[in-house]
Amino acid sequence: MTLDETMKLLASKGTEQTRKTYKRHGAPEPMFGVKVGDLKPIVKQIKGDQELAMQLYATGNSDAMYLAGLVADGSKMKRTELERWVKGATWHMISGTTVPWVAAEHPDAVEIALKWIDSPRESIAVAGWATLSNVVTTTPDENLPLKQIGALLGRIMKTIHTSPNRVRYAMNSFVICCGTYVAPLADKAMAAARKIGRVEVDMGKTDCQVPDAESYILKSRRGLPVAPKRKTTRC
Repeated sequence: MTLDETMKLLASKGTEQTRKTYKRHGAPEPMFGVKVGDLKPIVKQIKGDQELAMQLYATGNSDAMYLAGLVADGSKMKRTELERWVKGATWHMISGTTVPWVAAEHPDAVEIALKWIDSPRESIAVAGWATLSNVVTTTPDENLPLKQIGALLGRIMKTIHTSPNRVRYAMNSFVICCGTYVAPLADKAMAAARKIGRVEVDMGKTDCQVPDAESYILKSRRGLPVAPKRKTTRC
């Protein structure tokens, strides 16, 4: 499929109700308002088309950008392309999910994410923490830089409550992912979750809530010491 054909297909799947929902969550124009479930059949049609994925993201259309993240192979992207994606993220759904999906697949994922979390720009810092969450969720423990990750848990305990709004949410999610999926750091993450306690985040005009890290970790483990690693975090 060409870019034009894909955009026309996306437009045909959009609804005004979904547009209103996305706007309430912070999505800017342009967008068609396509439900994530309606993107999945399109993914099957264009899966593996890296060039098209890059073109879709470059449109700046929220639906197209999200679709791009479902299709692109981050291991094939250059660091300059990842930098372009993170700087071009138009709202928190893109910076917190789409960009991290591909960034976590890059061979230098941790190095890239560590740079991003220090960015003064909130959306880039969010992408950094979310990328780290993706990495610890999918990467075998023996391949993780455990010392660095453990140090980040300590950093979060000290800084989460004074960090920018959406960064607090991403940090909280990182603690949850470490406690759920990283066996050598499970106890440290749980201790961090207890110390952090309730995390306040302005979620806008939505019913979304910030999960309590401690209880969420226990729920996600499903009675096991840690949960099995996931193959992918895309959804």
